[in-house]
Amino acid sequence: MTSIVIPAHNEGRVIGRLLDALLAGAPESGPDIVVVCNGCTDDTAAVAGARGPRVRVVEIPTPSKHTALRVGDEHARGFPRLYVDADVEFGAADVRALAGALASGPGLLAAAPGRDIPLAGSAWPVRAYYRVWQRLPAVREGLFGRGVIAVTERGHARIAALPPLMADDLAASLAFAPQERRVVEAARVVVHPPRTWADLIRRRVRAATSSAELERFQASGGAGAPAAPSARTGTGDLRALLLARPSLLPGVVVFVVAALAARRGARRAVRSGDFSTWLRDESSRQG
Repeated sequence: MTSIVIPAHNEGRVIGRLLDALLAGAPESGPDIVVVCNGCTDDTAAVAGARGPRVRVVEIPTPSKHTALRVGDEHARGFPRLYVDADVEFGAADVRALAGALASGPGLLAAAPGRDIPLAGSAWPVRAYYRVWQRLPAVREGLFGRGVIAVTERGHARIAALPPLMADDLAASLAFAPQERRVVEAARVVVHPPRTWADLIRRRVRAATSSAELERFQASGGAGAPAAPSARTGTGDLRALLLARPSLLPGVVVFVVAALAARRGARRAVRSGDFSTWLRDESSRQG
């Protein structure tokens, strides 16, 4: 049986949208859906529970995504196993596409869906940023930044060995060699972007901080550390984009400005070793 684990911290505005899509067209026998409400102070648990017995709701007092994922594992019943962020849009057909891909070959351990980012409601600099970001090789090929990762039982053993990391999806993506992971374009996830420049920078500060934490972990040689390098963007990536599409120059300028602002914003957290403060973007959670 396919299991879906959804960690949710104060996601009452959006989790109903996700659950309705997962349940629509799915048989009564599955998939197995576990929502782990972690440290919620809103109606997330009530909204999820209102979807009936096909959704099991677990509540824990600690507002921690990593803890929620591990608790979800304790309650999930089968494989392949999907980890799905509560604020994305993802449906039952997409679940089947990922499960089918993982069953297609013994060497494939992890998969993620193709990514759609609706930019119409975002400010111009945000749109310009994502037009560049989506074209970066690491972003196109990696499993991170999609809000959904599916793993086989063997793949699960690989990511279960990882310690608590802010960049949990990036670490999970890097834990698999390219031949062990796949982006399945037949499955689609809608990832809602920030609407304002300020919220974009908050996201990028979080990303810069979490990347620094992951790189420290890799440098330490800790057990379970992904051997692959971080997915940081280099000047060569941006130069290649401009050579292929000169019209992206304004977007590349915006991208560089955002990267520099994020690096400055992350500096204090990195110096102090604060890798637990979660800078959340509320503008993308519009229900």
